[in-house]
Amino acid sequence: MKRQEKVPHPFVKWAGGKRQLVEELLRRTPGGYGTYYEPMVGGGALLFALKPDNAVIADINEELINAYKVIRDHVEELIEDLRQHKNERDYYYWIRALDPDDLTLVQRASRFIYLNKTCYNGLWRVNSRGQFNVPFGRYKNPKIVDEANLRAASKFLRGVRILLADFEEAVKDAQPGDFVYFDPPYVPLSDTAYFTSYTKDRFGPEQQKRLARVFRRLAQRGVYVMLSNSDTSLVHELYADFYIQVVKANRFINSKASKRTGFTEVIVTNYENCA
Repeated sequence: MKRQEKVPHPFVKWAGGKRQLVEELLRRTPGGYGTYYEPMVGGGALLFALKPDNAVIADINEELINAYKVIRDHVEELIEDLRQHKNERDYYYWIRALDPDDLTLVQRASRFIYLNKTCYNGLWRVNSRGQFNVPFGRYKNPKIVDEANLRAASKFLRGVRILLADFEEAVKDAQPGDFVYFDPPYVPLSDTAYFTSYTKDRFGPEQQKRLARVFRRLAQRGVYVMLSNSDTSLVHELYADFYIQVVKANRFINSKASKRTGFTEVIVTNYENCA
């Protein structure tokens, strides 16, 4: 019997999503905090698991952030538009070819969710021009319209501030006692494992170093900070002065089930926890 997912939960499948790691993350969150910040929100697995009273979320992916805002502010119109979509190859490529700038905000969010639910392996990937380029997924019965979850997500998100912003900009107002969780594109495990194509701007080593500097500044200000990343020498070097815990994890997105298991990741905090 398939376990029923709690609502709300992530409304899109996202490369690097934390559904498989969320229990480990929950065990390592601070016991009490002010405002919760997630400046690289992606699918928002920890956000929806915590359901904090006060939250600020952000991302630099314009399609993703528009979807969050539309779910919060126009969920019924979104559901109505999603009902029109068809799980057909030719229709998929027609929708994929549309220019998001020519659509209404609701249509744009609908397109984004539809493509995510029906594309190959649920992978959001764009080319250097920022154009979505994943092929059709050929699923038999994808759940394009998850009404219960969308409505539950909408209700929760009404109390959330949603920003289209770089991670450094998104946390500039974090105060002592607030809690920031960073979930960046991971440092690649090998030269062939480099995937940072969530937006047209890649997240390379210099961005990882900038993130570590922001992490350190927040810690010095008395903010609780947690970060997840790959178990690599660069990550251990960048966060050597903090608490680093290695955990087992599965890769949520891979076309072969055998390649989704057997990985380790790290969870970094600036505070000691009991996990």
